[in-house]
Amino acid sequence: MDNSKKTQDHHIVQDATDTLSLSDVNGSIEAPKDGSFWRKLLAFSGPGALVAVGYMDPGNWVTSVGGGAQYHYVLLSVVLISSLIAMMLQYMAGKLGIVRQEDLAQATRDRTNKPGGITLWIMTELALMATDIAEVIGGAIALHLLFGWSMIASVLTTALDVVLLLLLMKFGFRKIEAIVMTLIITILVIFGYLVILSNPNLVDLFGGYLPQLQAVSTHSPKGVDSPMLMTLGIIGATVMPHNLYLHSSISQTRKVDRTDKSAIKEAVRFMTWDSNIQLSLAFVINSLLLILGAALFFGHADQVGTFGSMYDALGDKTIAGAVASPILSTLFAVALLASGQNSTITGTLTGEIIMEGFLHMRIPMWLRRVVTRGLALIPVVAFTLIYGGAEDKLDQLLVYSQVFLSVALPFAMAPLILFTSSKKIMGEFANPKWMTIVGWLVFVGLTGLNIQLIIQILGQMFGAK
Repeated sequence: MDNSKKTQDHHIVQDATDTLSLSDVNGSIEAPKDGSFWRKLLAFSGPGALVAVGYMDPGNWVTSVGGGAQYHYVLLSVVLISSLIAMMLQYMAGKLGIVRQEDLAQATRDRTNKPGGITLWIMTELALMATDIAEVIGGAIALHLLFGWSMIASVLTTALDVVLLLLLMKFGFRKIEAIVMTLIITILVIFGYLVILSNPNLVDLFGGYLPQLQAVSTHSPKGVDSPMLMTLGIIGATVMPHNLYLHSSISQTRKVDRTDKSAIKEAVRFMTWDSNIQLSLAFVINSLLLILGAALFFGHADQVGTFGSMYDALGDKTIAGAVASPILSTLFAVALLASGQNSTITGTLTGEIIMEGFLHMRIPMWLRRVVTRGLALIPVVAFTLIYGGAEDKLDQLLVYSQVFLSVALPFAMAPLILFTSSKKIMGEFANPKWMTIVGWLVFVGLTGLNIQLIIQILGQMFGAK
Protein backbone atom coordinates (compact mmCIF):
# COMPACT_ATOMS: atom_id res chain seq x y z
CA MET A 1 0.00 0.00 0.00
CA ASP A 2 2.87 2.36 0.80
CA ASN A 3 4.43 1.66 -2.60
CA SER A 4 1.23 2.48 -4.44
CA LYS A 5 0.96 5.70 -2.44
CA LYS A 6 4.49 6.65 -3.43
CA THR A 7 3.71 5.88 -7.07
CA GLN A 8 0.59 8.04 -6.92
CA ASP A 9 2.53 10.98 -5.56
CA HIS A 10 4.54 11.18 -8.80
CA HIS A 11 1.40 12.13 -10.73
CA ILE A 12 -0.03 15.64 -10.72
CA VAL A 13 -3.60 14.37 -11.21
CA GLN A 14 -4.66 11.57 -8.86
CA ASP A 15 -7.79 9.45 -8.67
CA ALA A 16 -10.06 10.54 -5.83
CA THR A 17 -12.89 8.02 -6.21
CA ASP A 18 -12.38 6.46 -2.79
CA THR A 19 -11.30 9.54 -0.85
CA LEU A 20 -13.42 11.43 1.64
CA SER A 21 -14.27 15.06 0.98
CA LEU A 22 -11.24 17.23 1.87
CA SER A 23 -9.61 13.98 3.02
CA ASP A 24 -6.64 15.74 4.67
CA VAL A 25 -8.92 17.34 7.27
CA ASN A 26 -12.00 15.07 7.18
CA GLY A 27 -12.72 13.88 10.74
CA SER A 28 -9.49 15.49 11.94
CA ILE A 29 -10.97 17.52 14.83
CA GLU A 30 -11.99 15.70 18.00
CA ALA A 31 -15.45 16.46 19.36
CA PRO A 32 -16.00 15.69 23.07
CA LYS A 33 -18.48 12.91 23.80
CA ASP A 34 -19.12 14.27 27.28
CA GLY A 35 -19.13 17.76 28.73
CA SER A 36 -21.31 20.85 28.85
CA PHE A 37 -23.34 22.30 25.98
CA TRP A 38 -20.87 25.17 25.66
CA ARG A 39 -17.83 22.90 25.51
CA LYS A 40 -19.40 20.87 22.71
CA LEU A 41 -20.54 23.99 20.86
CA LEU A 42 -16.99 25.36 21.00
CA ALA A 43 -15.65 22.12 19.52
CA PHE A 44 -18.14 22.28 16.63
CA SER A 45 -17.72 26.03 16.06
CA GLY A 46 -15.70 27.06 13.01
CA PRO A 47 -17.21 25.67 9.81
CA GLY A 48 -20.10 28.13 10.13
CA ALA A 49 -17.63 31.02 10.05
CA LEU A 50 -16.17 29.84 6.74
CA VAL A 51 -19.68 29.57 5.33
CA ALA A 52 -20.72 32.99 6.65
CA VAL A 53 -17.84 34.59 4.73
CA GLY A 54 -19.73 34.06 1.46
CA TYR A 55 -22.63 36.11 2.81
CA MET A 56 -20.50 39.19 3.43
CA ASP A 57 -18.02 39.11 0.54
CA PRO A 58 -17.22 42.22 -1.58
CA GLY A 59 -20.08 41.34 -3.94
CA ASN A 60 -22.60 42.27 -1.21
CA TRP A 61 -21.10 45.63 -0.30
CA VAL A 62 -22.07 47.89 -3.18
CA THR A 63 -25.62 46.47 -3.23
CA SER A 64 -26.20 46.84 0.52
CA VAL A 65 -24.69 50.31 0.94
CA GLY A 66 -26.37 51.45 -2.29
CA GLY A 67 -29.73 50.08 -1.09
CA GLY A 68 -29.50 52.16 2.08
CA ALA A 69 -28.33 55.27 0.24
CA GLN A 70 -31.23 55.06 -2.23
CA TYR A 71 -34.14 53.79 -0.12
CA HIS A 72 -33.16 54.49 3.50
CA TYR A 73 -34.07 51.52 5.77
CA VAL A 74 -36.82 50.00 3.58
CA LEU A 75 -34.67 47.11 2.31
CA LEU A 76 -33.58 45.85 5.75
CA SER A 77 -36.52 43.43 5.55
CA VAL A 78 -34.92 41.93 2.43
CA VAL A 79 -31.64 41.42 4.32
CA LEU A 80 -33.57 39.63 7.08
CA ILE A 81 -35.51 37.34 4.71
CA SER A 82 -32.32 36.51 2.75
CA SER A 83 -30.57 35.53 5.99
CA LEU A 84 -33.42 33.22 7.05
CA ILE A 85 -33.31 31.51 3.64
CA ALA A 86 -29.54 31.13 4.00
CA MET A 87 -29.91 29.48 7.41
CA MET A 88 -32.31 26.88 6.01
CA LEU A 89 -30.17 26.02 2.97
CA GLN A 90 -26.93 25.84 4.95
CA TYR A 91 -28.64 23.56 7.50
CA MET A 92 -29.52 21.20 4.63
CA ALA A 93 -25.98 21.32 3.24
CA GLY A 94 -24.27 20.69 6.59
CA LYS A 95 -26.68 17.88 7.41
CA LEU A 96 -26.02 16.15 4.07
CA GLY A 97 -22.30 16.10 4.83
CA ILE A 98 -22.63 14.75 8.37
CA VAL A 99 -25.31 12.11 7.70
CA ARG A 100 -24.11 10.80 4.33
CA GLN A 101 -20.40 11.62 4.79
CA GLU A 102 -20.33 13.02 1.26
CA ASP A 103 -20.37 16.59 0.00
CA LEU A 104 -22.92 18.05 -2.41
CA ALA A 105 -20.57 17.65 -5.40
CA GLN A 106 -20.04 13.94 -4.64
CA ALA A 107 -23.75 13.39 -4.00
CA THR A 108 -24.71 15.11 -7.26
CA ARG A 109 -22.09 13.35 -9.41
CA ASP A 110 -22.91 9.90 -8.01
CA ARG A 111 -26.60 10.35 -8.81
CA THR A 112 -26.29 11.74 -12.35
CA ASN A 113 -24.95 10.29 -15.58
CA LYS A 114 -21.53 11.30 -16.88
CA PRO A 115 -22.68 14.05 -19.34
CA GLY A 116 -24.98 15.50 -16.68
CA GLY A 117 -22.22 15.43 -14.09
CA ILE A 118 -19.73 17.16 -16.39
CA THR A 119 -22.31 19.82 -17.32
CA LEU A 120 -22.99 20.56 -13.66
CA TRP A 121 -19.25 20.62 -12.94
CA ILE A 122 -18.64 23.21 -15.69
CA MET A 123 -21.49 25.39 -14.40
CA THR A 124 -20.17 25.14 -10.83
CA GLU A 125 -16.57 25.89 -11.84
CA LEU A 126 -17.75 28.99 -13.74
CA ALA A 127 -19.70 30.10 -10.66
CA LEU A 128 -16.58 29.66 -8.54
CA MET A 129 -14.62 31.69 -11.07
CA ALA A 130 -17.26 34.45 -10.84
CA THR A 131 -16.85 34.40 -7.05
CA ASP A 132 -13.08 34.66 -7.49
CA ILE A 133 -13.51 37.72 -9.73
CA ALA A 134 -15.37 39.51 -6.91
CA GLU A 135 -12.55 38.61 -4.50
CA VAL A 136 -9.89 39.94 -6.88
CA ILE A 137 -11.75 43.21 -7.47
CA GLY A 138 -12.52 43.76 -3.77
CA GLY A 139 -8.95 43.00 -2.69
CA ALA A 140 -7.39 45.06 -5.49
CA ILE A 141 -9.52 48.13 -4.81
CA ALA A 142 -8.76 47.86 -1.07
CA LEU A 143 -4.99 47.79 -1.81
CA HIS A 144 -5.39 50.73 -4.21
CA LEU A 145 -7.26 52.77 -1.60
CA LEU A 146 -4.95 51.91 1.31
CA PHE A 147 -1.56 52.24 -0.38
CA GLY A 148 -2.23 54.34 -3.48
CA TRP A 149 -0.87 51.68 -5.83
CA SER A 150 -1.98 51.74 -9.45
CA MET A 151 -5.02 49.58 -10.12
CA ILE A 152 -3.12 47.16 -12.36
CA ALA A 153 -0.41 46.69 -9.71
CA SER A 154 -3.09 46.09 -7.07
CA VAL A 155 -4.86 43.53 -9.27
CA LEU A 156 -1.65 41.61 -9.93
CA THR A 157 -0.72 41.70 -6.23
CA THR A 158 -3.87 39.72 -5.40
CA ALA A 159 -2.21 36.74 -7.12
CA LEU A 160 0.16 36.53 -4.13
CA ASP A 161 -2.62 35.32 -1.87
CA VAL A 162 -1.95 31.89 -3.41
CA VAL A 163 1.27 31.77 -1.38
CA LEU A 164 -0.48 33.14 1.72
CA LEU A 165 -3.17 30.48 1.65
CA LEU A 166 -0.73 27.62 1.07
CA LEU A 167 1.18 28.78 4.16
CA LEU A 168 -2.02 28.94 6.22
CA MET A 169 -2.95 25.36 5.24
CA LYS A 170 0.26 24.15 6.90
CA PHE A 171 -1.04 25.24 10.32
CA GLY A 172 -4.11 22.98 10.30
CA PHE A 173 -7.82 23.51 9.70
CA ARG A 174 -8.60 24.74 13.21
CA LYS A 175 -6.12 27.60 12.75
CA ILE A 176 -7.75 28.58 9.45
CA GLU A 177 -11.14 28.69 11.18
CA ALA A 178 -9.65 30.95 13.87
CA ILE A 179 -8.14 33.31 11.28
CA VAL A 180 -11.43 33.55 9.39
CA MET A 181 -13.38 34.24 12.60
CA THR A 182 -10.86 36.94 13.54
CA LEU A 183 -11.33 38.66 10.17
CA ILE A 184 -15.13 38.45 10.53
CA ILE A 185 -14.95 40.05 13.97
CA THR A 186 -12.66 42.75 12.52
CA ILE A 187 -15.28 43.57 9.87
CA LEU A 188 -18.06 43.51 12.49
CA VAL A 189 -16.22 45.86 14.86
CA ILE A 190 -15.30 48.32 12.09
CA PHE A 191 -18.83 48.61 10.73
CA GLY A 192 -20.35 48.60 14.20
CA TYR A 193 -18.12 51.59 15.01
CA LEU A 194 -19.00 53.37 11.76
CA VAL A 195 -22.74 52.88 12.33
CA ILE A 196 -22.56 54.11 15.95
CA LEU A 197 -20.83 57.27 14.72
CA SER A 198 -23.49 57.71 12.03
CA ASN A 199 -26.19 57.90 14.77
CA PRO A 200 -29.07 56.21 12.84
CA ASN A 201 -32.72 56.84 13.69
CA LEU A 202 -33.55 53.70 15.72
CA VAL A 203 -37.32 53.87 15.18
CA ASP A 204 -36.91 54.01 11.38
CA LEU A 205 -34.14 51.40 11.57
CA PHE A 206 -36.18 48.71 13.36
CA GLY A 207 -39.21 49.61 11.27
CA GLY A 208 -37.17 48.72 8.20
CA TYR A 209 -37.20 45.04 9.19
CA LEU A 210 -40.97 44.94 8.64
CA PRO A 211 -41.72 43.91 5.01
CA GLN A 212 -43.02 46.81 2.92
CA LEU A 213 -44.61 46.89 -0.52
CA GLN A 214 -42.15 49.59 -1.55
CA ALA A 215 -39.39 46.96 -1.52
CA VAL A 216 -40.92 45.27 -4.58
CA SER A 217 -41.90 48.41 -6.45
CA THR A 218 -40.64 48.76 -10.02
CA HIS A 219 -40.94 52.56 -9.98
CA SER A 220 -38.04 54.78 -9.00
CA PRO A 221 -36.83 58.36 -9.35
CA LYS A 222 -34.83 59.12 -12.49
CA GLY A 223 -31.21 57.94 -12.28
CA VAL A 224 -31.88 55.62 -9.33
CA ASP A 225 -32.32 51.84 -9.42
CA SER A 226 -35.83 50.61 -8.69
CA PRO A 227 -36.49 49.09 -5.24
CA MET A 228 -37.25 45.78 -6.99
CA LEU A 229 -33.85 45.78 -8.70
CA MET A 230 -32.11 46.54 -5.40
CA THR A 231 -34.14 43.79 -3.70
CA LEU A 232 -33.17 41.30 -6.38
CA GLY A 233 -29.55 42.39 -6.11
CA ILE A 234 -29.44 41.88 -2.33
CA ILE A 235 -31.03 38.42 -2.56
CA GLY A 236 -28.98 37.39 -5.60
CA ALA A 237 -25.70 38.44 -3.98
CA THR A 238 -26.53 36.81 -0.64
CA VAL A 239 -27.36 33.14 -1.35
CA MET A 240 -24.39 31.82 -3.36
CA PRO A 241 -24.00 28.29 -4.79
CA HIS A 242 -20.42 27.67 -3.69
CA ASN A 243 -21.42 27.97 -0.01
CA LEU A 244 -23.67 24.91 -0.31
CA TYR A 245 -20.80 22.78 -1.62
CA LEU A 246 -18.43 24.18 1.00
CA HIS A 247 -20.63 23.54 4.03
CA SER A 248 -21.52 19.99 2.98
CA SER A 249 -17.78 19.23 3.09
CA ILE A 250 -16.37 21.13 6.07
CA SER A 251 -19.21 19.95 8.32
CA GLN A 252 -17.36 16.62 8.13
CA THR A 253 -14.17 17.93 9.74
CA ARG A 254 -15.42 16.91 13.20
CA LYS A 255 -14.81 13.30 14.27
CA VAL A 256 -18.16 11.58 14.79
CA ASP A 257 -18.91 7.98 15.80
CA ARG A 258 -20.79 6.88 12.69
CA THR A 259 -22.04 3.69 14.34
CA ASP A 260 -24.01 5.72 16.89
CA LYS A 261 -27.13 7.50 15.58
CA SER A 262 -27.34 9.66 18.69
CA ALA A 263 -23.79 10.91 17.99
CA ILE A 264 -24.76 11.78 14.41
CA LYS A 265 -27.91 13.52 15.65
CA GLU A 266 -25.83 15.53 18.14
CA ALA A 267 -23.34 16.49 15.41
CA VAL A 268 -26.20 17.78 13.23
CA ARG A 269 -27.57 19.71 16.21
CA PHE A 270 -24.29 21.49 17.00
CA MET A 271 -23.57 22.08 13.30
CA THR A 272 -26.91 23.89 13.15
CA TRP A 273 -26.07 26.01 16.19
CA ASP A 274 -22.67 26.93 14.73
CA SER A 275 -24.11 27.73 11.30
CA ASN A 276 -26.98 29.85 12.62
CA ILE A 277 -24.78 31.81 15.03
CA GLN A 278 -22.26 32.66 12.31
CA LEU A 279 -24.95 33.47 9.74
CA SER A 280 -26.54 35.74 12.34
CA LEU A 281 -23.22 37.62 12.46
CA ALA A 282 -23.30 37.85 8.65
CA PHE A 283 -26.87 39.19 8.92
CA VAL A 284 -25.72 41.85 11.39
CA ILE A 285 -22.83 42.87 9.12
CA ASN A 286 -25.06 43.10 6.04
CA SER A 287 -27.55 45.12 8.09
CA LEU A 288 -24.75 47.43 9.22
CA LEU A 289 -23.71 47.98 5.59
CA LEU A 290 -27.25 49.00 4.64
CA ILE A 291 -27.71 51.09 7.80
CA LEU A 292 -24.43 52.89 7.08
CA GLY A 293 -25.68 53.73 3.60
CA ALA A 294 -29.02 54.93 4.98
CA ALA A 295 -27.64 56.96 7.90
CA LEU A 296 -24.71 58.65 6.15
CA PHE A 297 -25.40 58.60 2.42
CA PHE A 298 -29.19 58.86 2.02
CA GLY A 299 -29.80 61.54 -0.59
CA HIS A 300 -26.30 61.08 -2.04
CA ALA A 301 -26.83 57.71 -3.76
CA ASP A 302 -25.29 58.95 -7.02
CA GLN A 303 -22.06 59.72 -5.14
CA VAL A 304 -21.51 56.31 -3.48
CA GLY A 305 -21.93 53.88 -6.36
CA THR A 306 -18.42 52.37 -6.16
CA PHE A 307 -15.98 51.26 -3.45
CA GLY A 308 -13.77 54.27 -4.18
CA SER A 309 -16.64 56.73 -3.94
CA MET A 310 -17.73 55.18 -0.61
CA TYR A 311 -14.15 55.53 0.64
CA ASP A 312 -14.04 59.20 -0.44
CA ALA A 313 -17.53 59.91 0.95
CA LEU A 314 -16.53 58.73 4.45
CA GLY A 315 -13.92 61.48 4.49
CA ASP A 316 -16.16 64.16 2.95
CA LYS A 317 -18.15 66.27 5.45
CA THR A 318 -20.52 67.48 2.71
CA ILE A 319 -21.71 63.89 2.26
CA ALA A 320 -21.10 62.00 5.52
CA GLY A 321 -21.58 65.00 7.78
CA ALA A 322 -19.58 65.99 10.85
CA VAL A 323 -18.36 62.42 11.55
CA ALA A 324 -16.44 62.26 8.26
CA SER A 325 -12.70 61.72 8.60
CA PRO A 326 -9.77 59.99 6.85
CA ILE A 327 -9.75 57.43 9.69
CA LEU A 328 -13.25 56.25 8.75
CA SER A 329 -12.17 55.89 5.12
CA THR A 330 -9.14 53.82 6.14
CA LEU A 331 -11.23 51.56 8.38
CA PHE A 332 -13.60 50.96 5.47
CA ALA A 333 -10.70 49.92 3.20
CA VAL A 334 -9.26 47.62 5.89
CA ALA A 335 -12.64 45.89 6.27
CA LEU A 336 -12.85 45.49 2.48
CA LEU A 337 -9.39 43.89 2.38
CA ALA A 338 -10.34 41.53 5.24
CA SER A 339 -13.50 40.55 3.36
CA GLY A 340 -11.56 39.80 0.17
CA GLN A 341 -8.96 37.67 1.98
CA ASN A 342 -11.63 35.71 3.83
CA SER A 343 -13.40 34.94 0.57
CA THR A 344 -10.12 33.76 -0.96
CA ILE A 345 -9.68 31.12 1.76
CA THR A 346 -13.17 29.68 1.36
CA GLY A 347 -13.05 29.89 -2.44
CA THR A 348 -9.90 27.76 -2.58
CA LEU A 349 -11.38 25.09 -0.32
CA THR A 350 -14.53 24.99 -2.45
CA GLY A 351 -12.41 24.56 -5.59
CA GLU A 352 -10.91 21.38 -4.18
CA ILE A 353 -14.33 20.06 -3.13
CA ILE A 354 -15.82 20.64 -6.59
CA MET A 355 -12.87 19.16 -8.50
CA GLU A 356 -12.76 15.97 -6.42
CA GLY A 357 -16.51 15.54 -6.11
CA PHE A 358 -17.51 16.00 -9.74
CA LEU A 359 -14.45 14.60 -11.58
CA HIS A 360 -13.13 12.13 -8.98
CA MET A 361 -9.73 13.73 -9.43
CA ARG A 362 -7.28 15.44 -7.12
CA ILE A 363 -4.69 17.97 -8.18
CA PRO A 364 -2.26 19.79 -5.87
CA MET A 365 -3.75 22.83 -4.16
CA TRP A 366 -1.02 25.13 -5.49
CA LEU A 367 -1.77 24.14 -9.09
CA ARG A 368 -5.53 24.46 -8.70
CA ARG A 369 -5.17 27.83 -7.00
CA VAL A 370 -2.79 29.13 -9.67
CA VAL A 371 -5.20 28.05 -12.43
CA THR A 372 -8.39 29.41 -10.80
CA ARG A 373 -6.79 32.69 -9.73
CA GLY A 374 -5.15 33.02 -13.17
CA LEU A 375 -8.49 32.57 -14.93
CA ALA A 376 -10.13 35.12 -12.62
CA LEU A 377 -7.31 37.60 -13.23
CA ILE A 378 -7.70 37.54 -17.03
CA PRO A 379 -11.01 39.48 -17.26
CA VAL A 380 -10.05 41.79 -14.38
CA VAL A 381 -6.65 42.63 -15.93
CA ALA A 382 -8.32 43.08 -19.34
CA PHE A 383 -10.93 45.52 -17.91
CA THR A 384 -8.21 47.36 -15.99
CA LEU A 385 -6.01 47.82 -19.05
CA ILE A 386 -8.81 48.58 -21.52
CA TYR A 387 -10.47 51.19 -19.27
CA GLY A 388 -7.26 52.62 -17.81
CA GLY A 389 -7.88 51.41 -14.27
CA ALA A 390 -11.33 53.05 -14.04
CA GLU A 391 -12.85 51.67 -10.84
CA ASP A 392 -16.43 52.07 -12.01
CA LYS A 393 -15.71 49.57 -14.82
CA LEU A 394 -14.30 47.05 -12.34
CA ASP A 395 -17.36 47.51 -10.15
CA GLN A 396 -19.48 46.86 -13.24
CA LEU A 397 -17.57 43.61 -13.85
CA LEU A 398 -18.21 42.67 -10.22
CA VAL A 399 -21.96 43.16 -10.77
CA TYR A 400 -21.83 40.93 -13.88
CA SER A 401 -20.10 38.22 -11.82
CA GLN A 402 -22.92 38.36 -9.28
CA VAL A 403 -25.48 38.00 -12.08
CA PHE A 404 -23.78 34.79 -13.22
CA LEU A 405 -23.91 33.46 -9.67
CA SER A 406 -27.66 34.02 -9.82
CA VAL A 407 -27.80 31.87 -12.96
CA ALA A 408 -25.80 29.08 -11.30
CA LEU A 409 -27.74 29.03 -8.01
CA PRO A 410 -30.65 26.75 -9.10
CA PHE A 411 -28.15 24.10 -10.24
CA ALA A 412 -26.92 23.77 -6.64
CA MET A 413 -30.19 24.37 -4.78
CA ALA A 414 -32.32 21.78 -6.59
CA PRO A 415 -30.05 18.76 -5.90
CA LEU A 416 -29.58 19.87 -2.29
CA ILE A 417 -33.30 20.09 -1.56
CA LEU A 418 -33.96 16.85 -3.48
CA PHE A 419 -31.30 14.82 -1.65
CA THR A 420 -31.99 16.08 1.87
CA SER A 421 -35.75 15.57 1.45
CA SER A 422 -35.34 11.94 0.39
CA LYS A 423 -35.90 9.29 3.08
CA LYS A 424 -34.08 6.82 0.83
CA ILE A 425 -30.93 8.95 1.00
CA MET A 426 -31.21 10.54 4.44
CA GLY A 427 -33.33 8.03 6.36
CA GLU A 428 -34.70 9.50 9.59
CA PHE A 429 -32.63 12.64 8.99
CA ALA A 430 -34.67 13.62 5.90
CA ASN A 431 -36.18 17.12 5.94
CA PRO A 432 -39.63 17.34 7.53
CA LYS A 433 -42.42 17.90 5.01
CA TRP A 434 -42.87 21.58 5.91
CA MET A 435 -39.17 22.27 5.26
CA THR A 436 -39.30 20.48 1.91
CA ILE A 437 -42.30 22.58 0.85
CA VAL A 438 -40.65 25.81 2.02
CA GLY A 439 -37.40 24.78 0.32
CA TRP A 440 -39.07 24.28 -3.07
CA LEU A 441 -41.08 27.49 -2.70
CA VAL A 442 -37.82 29.34 -2.00
CA PHE A 443 -36.21 27.62 -5.01
CA VAL A 444 -39.03 28.70 -7.32
CA GLY A 445 -39.13 32.22 -5.84
CA LEU A 446 -35.35 32.79 -5.96
CA THR A 447 -35.09 31.36 -9.46
CA GLY A 448 -37.88 33.65 -10.65
CA LEU A 449 -36.34 36.67 -8.94
CA ASN A 450 -32.91 35.88 -10.36
CA ILE A 451 -34.31 35.55 -13.88
CA GLN A 452 -35.96 38.95 -13.47
CA LEU A 453 -32.68 40.38 -12.16
CA ILE A 454 -30.80 39.06 -15.19
CA ILE A 455 -33.38 40.50 -17.59
CA GLN A 456 -33.17 43.94 -15.91
CA ILE A 457 -29.36 43.92 -15.83
CA LEU A 458 -29.18 42.91 -19.51
CA GLY A 459 -31.71 45.61 -20.27
CA GLN A 460 -29.48 48.20 -18.59
CA MET A 461 -26.37 46.83 -20.35
CA PHE A 462 -27.94 47.15 -23.81
CA GLY A 463 -29.72 50.42 -23.14
CA ALA A 464 -33.26 49.09 -22.85
CA LYS A 465 -35.74 51.48 -21.34
